[in-house]
Amino acid sequence: MDSPLLLAALLLLALSLYLLGGKSRRRSYPPVAGAMLQQLLNWGRLPEYMTELSRRHRTFRMLTPTCNWVYTVDPANVEHILRANFANYGKGAMAHGVLEDLLGDGIFNVDGAKWRHQRKVASFEFTTRVLRDYSSGVFRDVAAELAGMVAAAADAGERVDMENLFMRSTLDSIFTIGFGVKLGALSNSNQEGAAFARAFEDASEQVLYRFLDPLWKAKRLLGVLSEAAMKRSVRTINDFVYAVIDRKIEQMGRDGHEFAKKGDILSRFLVEREKDDPGCVDNKYLRDIILNFVIAGRDTTAGTLSWFLYVLCGNQRIQDKIAREVREATTGDRRRDAGGGAREFTACLTEDAIGSMQYLHAALTETLRLYPAVPVDVKCCFSDDTLPDGHAVRRGDMVNYQPYAMGRMKFLWGDDAEEFRPERWLDDDGVFVPESPYKFTAFQAGPRICLGKEFAYTQMKIFAAVLLHHFRFEKWERDSTVGYRPMLTLKMDGPLYVRASPRRSTGNN
Repeated sequence: MDSPLLLAALLLLALSLYLLGGKSRRRSYPPVAGAMLQQLLNWGRLPEYMTELSRRHRTFRMLTPTCNWVYTVDPANVEHILRANFANYGKGAMAHGVLEDLLGDGIFNVDGAKWRHQRKVASFEFTTRVLRDYSSGVFRDVAAELAGMVAAAADAGERVDMENLFMRSTLDSIFTIGFGVKLGALSNSNQEGAAFARAFEDASEQVLYRFLDPLWKAKRLLGVLSEAAMKRSVRTINDFVYAVIDRKIEQMGRDGHEFAKKGDILSRFLVEREKDDPGCVDNKYLRDIILNFVIAGRDTTAGTLSWFLYVLCGNQRIQDKIAREVREATTGDRRRDAGGGAREFTACLTEDAIGSMQYLHAALTETLRLYPAVPVDVKCCFSDDTLPDGHAVRRGDMVNYQPYAMGRMKFLWGDDAEEFRPERWLDDDGVFVPESPYKFTAFQAGPRICLGKEFAYTQMKIFAAVLLHHFRFEKWERDSTVGYRPMLTLKMDGPLYVRASPRRSTGNN
């Protein structure tokens, strides 16, 4: 065979081997379940749509103009991404760019040294007894204020939007605990705080649209349409947050050594900045830290409490059972005054009393299983990899695990996966038994596991205990339902109107 024919034959063989290899690679790549257009068409029911796809394919990909988006509900894959091969999966440039205007270089939007520094300082704060005691006191005070507002509505026979009240009360809590600032969001006594909350909510929704809008950068450059609104929201957010930082810096200069004793997170970071090179951590960086803790401490907890109450309005048996447990846990050596109000009652919510509320803990966990605060979490794959289920992922792929869909998978939770059943978390003695964090992924897992997990449970249990001890809740309209508002967190689409009536302190209620 002459050389041209030989060369042609070799090229043909190489092409055949490449194509055969390509088919093999394609077979190992997750199956295509749809495209970005289908996600947009199902925007109003996106969590349910992604759950439907997950029932057909435990791991699949959605096609987009820029890269492949891989989704999984396989706990082995989740453990691989969050722990076993942690270094290969992070926020990545694309996700960081989408969220940068809102979250900047905060702990939820960075990798590497910046993440390690923030994690180290925040970890210290969350393990101190002083912060735990202080935060519990704040939670009790805000819960009592919240109960007072519910009582006023009950006395007047008025409907009350509990989703709105939860959002405002948790915002008050996180700013007091995290930053030493009382917003007055629940009482509406601070108009600047109210404007900040609205802007933050609008910006949170807009950044989610960016993930599905290939033209968002062009819109931002031109300052038009949705990105014009985003710019306005970010300006409002920045003005408010920088004012908080400036006041703290002024206070630090005025109080000197006394300031170093403060326990709030912003003060801690300011003190750390003075110990290091003050120029290496500027106010922009502190701004980013604040907003990341806001979204962690406000939206997630408020959303879970809203879904919790929504489910309990449809199941009075569970609501009454929690109320009985709360009553039993708070009677004893520090027996409450039967005629006392919410503020007197909160004194009984000691650490031991809260810890004994196993059924309440299970009910809140069951809420997080079905209505996780973050319905889907995305990581960027930094180099080619193979997941435990055999599917290949490539450098630049956006790999998502789905807490919302995972909570509804029968292969994980049984045939009653979509049923709200707190008992699934309890052993025969009624003691709470946790699941693997790679199966129950509401708080992430591995090195990035949520630092505030125990704080979140403490806040939710205090709020729930105070409210259910004093009131019975029903939907304002018996057959009403609520949907989802597409945001970074699983927020209700619209108000949660309920009817609150005083709960008797005797009998089975």
